[in-house]
Amino acid sequence: MTDSIMSKAATMEIPINSNGDTGTLPEDDSLEQDLQQVMVSGPNLNETSIVSGGYGGTAEGIIPTSSIKGSSMQHSSSSSSMAGEEATRGVAVEKLESVKKWSLNTYKCTKQMISERFGRGSRTVDLELEAQIEVLRDTKRKYETVLRLARALTTHFYNMVQTQHALGDTFADLSQKSPELRDEFGYNAETQKLLCKNGETLLGAINFFVSSINTLVNKTMEDSLMTIKMYESARLEFDAYRSDLEELGLGPRDAVAIARIEAAQAQYQIHKDKYERLRSDVTIKLKFLEENKVKVMHKQLLLFHNAISAYFAGNQQQLEQTLQQFSIKLKPPGADKPSWLEEQ
Repeated sequence: MTDSIMSKAATMEIPINSNGDTGTLPEDDSLEQDLQQVMVSGPNLNETSIVSGGYGGTAEGIIPTSSIKGSSMQHSSSSSSMAGEEATRGVAVEKLESVKKWSLNTYKCTKQMISERFGRGSRTVDLELEAQIEVLRDTKRKYETVLRLARALTTHFYNMVQTQHALGDTFADLSQKSPELRDEFGYNAETQKLLCKNGETLLGAINFFVSSINTLVNKTMEDSLMTIKMYESARLEFDAYRSDLEELGLGPRDAVAIARIEAAQAQYQIHKDKYERLRSDVTIKLKFLEENKVKVMHKQLLLFHNAISAYFAGNQQQLEQTLQQFSIKLKPPGADKPSWLEEQ
């Protein structure tokens, strides 16, 4: 609408008479109506145009602003999509390189392992460290047997204590209902209650023994064995890259071969440093593990011996002193049962 008004204003000829007054124009009414409509409704911004080539130029110089907005938005969206594609492509290339390195490393290690198994390849051996590792594995197997038997003893002894508790309650009830055997039932009820109390004290000592052995076997020793597995894996990788470097050293010495030898030498040095670092870690862990094992087992074996001896000797005072000596606190009856809030 504003285009029509501007074109009308640009092309309109205003005749002037001899007195300088304008003549009456037949288009004044339509021009005023257009102006009034523009003033009331306002211009339509979607139809706004930019006129080039001078005021009142031809229609060839008119550029709709909607086309400018659309082209800018299309350019920004295309640039953002290109950036997203570049980022995705970079991640894909990185993953591809990672898979490539892993596949090459796996191939070399598998080749080395097969060569060692069939006696065609050489392997790096630390005789002293290998002997210590074998001793640790044998010790762990034996301690696992001790742990299994101690748990079985705990289960059987717990059942016996529960049976004694039920038997003592039955004797006490019969002493109330059998006047002629009241004293006899009463003596046996007191004896079973005393045995039950001492049995619960011994169970506390045995449970502490089992918990300590479990920590030693399944946490301390297992942590050392995990480090040993990493060490053995590093040893295999080191030998694989060492063999690869030796094979390249026996080949021709052209430019391509020299470049491959230099790359293999760099990989060999990286895996050698890793192997030596893990070997040092294993040596230190085995040393501290041995010291910790002796300290823990000395305490636990003394506890187990004193508690068992005091219980079967019927020495309640010595049994309680044994628990105090090792700072063992018995849980009150029902302590393992969840509270009302926990059940909810």
